[in-house]
Amino acid sequence: MPQLHRKLLPAVVLAASLTAACYPGYATTTSTSDPAAVATSPSTSPAAATALLATLRVAVEDTGAHYHREDWKHWIAQPAAGRGCDTRELVLNTQGQHDGGGPVAHDPVTCAPFSGHGNRWTSPYDGVTVTDPARLDIDHLVPLGEAARSGTRAWTSAQRERFANDTALLIAVTAKTNRAKGDQDPARWLPALDRCGYASHWIEVKHRYAMSVDPAEHDALAGLLRRC
Repeated sequence: MPQLHRKLLPAVVLAASLTAACYPGYATTTSTSDPAAVATSPSTSPAAATALLATLRVAVEDTGAHYHREDWKHWIAQPAAGRGCDTRELVLNTQGQHDGGGPVAHDPVTCAPFSGHGNRWTSPYDGVTVTDPARLDIDHLVPLGEAARSGTRAWTSAQRERFANDTALLIAVTAKTNRAKGDQDPARWLPALDRCGYASHWIEVKHRYAMSVDPAEHDALAGLLRRC
């Protein structure tokens, strides 16, 4: 599984540690400002994820919050990642692997990763490995539509943009799994692989952004963690 880039701050050490231990493929960060951030893997247990879940506000989904994808500006320029890079390319170049052991081979002008050239990506949702980045989507672990319904109605455009480009919740996955997931929460969709890690990462994101969980979502997460 690819090791996603991660950067921890003290305020989220507990949440980040539970994610890393349950499933190292789901890493965490707090911003996209440092594409070279060093990964860490502190240990914890599903009990820590359950404890964090207990801190989340449980509320019915805010279905009156009108979601327009264009209001969540994403794939913004990431100059610190290199010339021509945007958030999508940052994720692909960070989460991919190269057969030679070095960084993903990419165009030095556009920053786009090459198809082939020793590049490969393994989708943590289904374990499928591809060599063509065009076969991948960049999934928001907590989808933008779900975020809009989770108590964020008062967010500013800057807050929405930050969330939409936060590499802590962006994962390169096969297009078919991303599209099967849509904007569903864990009560309605879970990946084929390592659901404990997925649930832990979901909880960490909701905690860090002070998002609510609906009752069915909460119960699905709690039930899953009891089986981890």
